[in-house]
Amino acid sequence: MSTKKIINLIAADMGYGHQRAAYPLMDLSDNEIITINDYLGIPDWEKKYWVDSLRSYERFSRFKQIPLLGGIVFAVMDAFQKIKPRYPYRDLSRDTIQQKYFMQVIKKGLGKTLIKKLNSTGLPFVTTFFVAAYIAEYHNYQGDIYCIICDTDASRAWAPPEPSKSRIIFLVPSNQVKDRFLMYGVKSANIIVTGFPLPKENIGEHKKILKADLARRVLVLDPQGIYHEHYKVLLEELGIDHPVRKQQSLTPTVTYAVGGAGAQKEIGLMILNQLSLDIRNGRINLNLVAGNRPEIRDYFKKAITGLDLKLGSGVNIIFDHDKTKYFKKFNKILHTTDILWTKPSELSFYCALGLPIIMSPPLGSQEDFNHDWLLSVGAGLDSLDPRYTAQWLSDLLLSGRLARLAMDGFLNAEQLGAYKITDLIRKSQL
Repeated sequence: MSTKKIINLIAADMGYGHQRAAYPLMDLSDNEIITINDYLGIPDWEKKYWVDSLRSYERFSRFKQIPLLGGIVFAVMDAFQKIKPRYPYRDLSRDTIQQKYFMQVIKKGLGKTLIKKLNSTGLPFVTTFFVAAYIAEYHNYQGDIYCIICDTDASRAWAPPEPSKSRIIFLVPSNQVKDRFLMYGVKSANIIVTGFPLPKENIGEHKKILKADLARRVLVLDPQGIYHEHYKVLLEELGIDHPVRKQQSLTPTVTYAVGGAGAQKEIGLMILNQLSLDIRNGRINLNLVAGNRPEIRDYFKKAITGLDLKLGSGVNIIFDHDKTKYFKKFNKILHTTDILWTKPSELSFYCALGLPIIMSPPLGSQEDFNHDWLLSVGAGLDSLDPRYTAQWLSDLLLSGRLARLAMDGFLNAEQLGAYKITDLIRKSQL
């Protein structure tokens, strides 16, 4: 991996979405992600502002789990970042209360110290967080400013308060998102469709790694050969068929990922309880993704011990205190993951790697749109009752439906976002 620094790469330490989107571009930034809410030299008042904001975000994300009252409070918070319906096409350029609030703090100096520090580099400012883009533009960053959109649609807050006057270049995942930003008043020349940046180590040159993983996965997800029988020509054309499929008996691996705020960990526990017998008998493998949250790791570890299961024998916990190291571990286990179970976060885009996605209930407006997008590309399905996972998951596997979801994600979603962004940045510097 090249370590030559040709960009300043900026993300926010809020959940996983912003940093996960930045991770595949670290080869352009000398393996550095600058954290807008915790950078070296951040003023005390600025640090406190971000800490308080993060605590509020995590509190509300978990609060939704509380019956009745939690849903009401979460709905009020979500209204501030709600994405309006796509149709009819109309002018949505008017700024919002959320934007006015952020701009007030930025005018008081939020991020000014960082911009002053980075200005001497003259490098492009590439961020996965809209407030960082606001900051760079307001405090007169000297280089180009790029903002990567991390969801399948975006609220008005992601476009600048005065979009027609802004010089921020938006790197969006699809033409639909481009249309959305046009409604927000952003100039067409400042919107470039690249796709979401997926990890390069899961794709490889000419998609060689991706296709090898998919070939193995489709075998596992189609134990009766139903998908292979109906789509044999397609599989052969893509070079992912396997002539000895019927002679193989492969064990499926489910990966369950908890969100950055620790929400929905209880679903992971229900999945573990349901699949414990199959795990013990070697009929299924389970990865429980705790991210960088030690309390989630300990929660899962206690449950595994209580079921008399052994870590490393059919069940694993994916964890690291360091987020970058966690992303690396997560991407590694995706090579052997057959089913990804998660709420429809930024991980929705990972369906493009040929991963069928079982969706837990979405949290917030952005995840509602991600949920609908996954259904539209045919790569995701809603989770049935996790208390009966062992029954319905077995039926899904036998039907070959999960193989179809894997293939639809591979065929219908963009894989090369990280490569396209890399090419765009390099060409801009010629």
